[in-house]
Amino acid sequence: MRTLILLFIYGLLAILLIPVLLFCYLVRYSQPLILIGKWVIRLGQKIVGIRLEISGVENIDKKASYVFMANHLSIIDGPILFMIIPQSVRVILKKEIFRIPIVAQAMRQIGFIPVDRKRLKGGKESIDRASRHIKEKGFSFLIFPEGTRSRDGKLQPFKRGGFFLALASLAPIVPVSLKGSYELMPRGSFFVKKGIVRANFHRAVPVEGFDRSSLPQLIDKVKKIIQSGLED
Repeated sequence: MRTLILLFIYGLLAILLIPVLLFCYLVRYSQPLILIGKWVIRLGQKIVGIRLEISGVENIDKKASYVFMANHLSIIDGPILFMIIPQSVRVILKKEIFRIPIVAQAMRQIGFIPVDRKRLKGGKESIDRASRHIKEKGFSFLIFPEGTRSRDGKLQPFKRGGFFLALASLAPIVPVSLKGSYELMPRGSFFVKKGIVRANFHRAVPVEGFDRSSLPQLIDKVKKIIQSGLED
């Protein structure tokens, strides 16, 4: 029931926010959309009954650019992290999500980047674009290095795309350990349960000194840090 109420409210808000979206589009100003997005997600969190326990935020310099990397347990991970990361973080998303009316335009305006996973060069083009945003605009990006949600709640093998982004932009990687979201909405579930989600922001991992040849060592280092937070 809570999930259905949330969907109804989100649909209503999407219609009501059309004038704000048009205004931000005309003046090319995205910050109000980011603030509204975080408020909408927080509203949904309260309606569904999710309680958050967050640690390690003191490890984040709000003025620095990072590549945040988190384990991926549930469809609710992205919205929760977008809300609690103390920056105006951007995300690389599969292009299918950009077909959602109204929401898609807002995401483009904010600076979210679509990726076409079916095209051989689709991932590289998205990484190159995100790297330019980090260097030229000072953006931070949120990446799920597993590439997709875990089917069993355990940490899956990491893909290299997010690490290429960190190397290309020289943005430090902030490993994030998420716990609890799998139990609230596992893959294949439509309804969200109420409960606790824990997020632990670890110290940033500098990428200076790493290159393509030593990429496996960087991946292994970040994965071990994330795993350590899941075992606490």
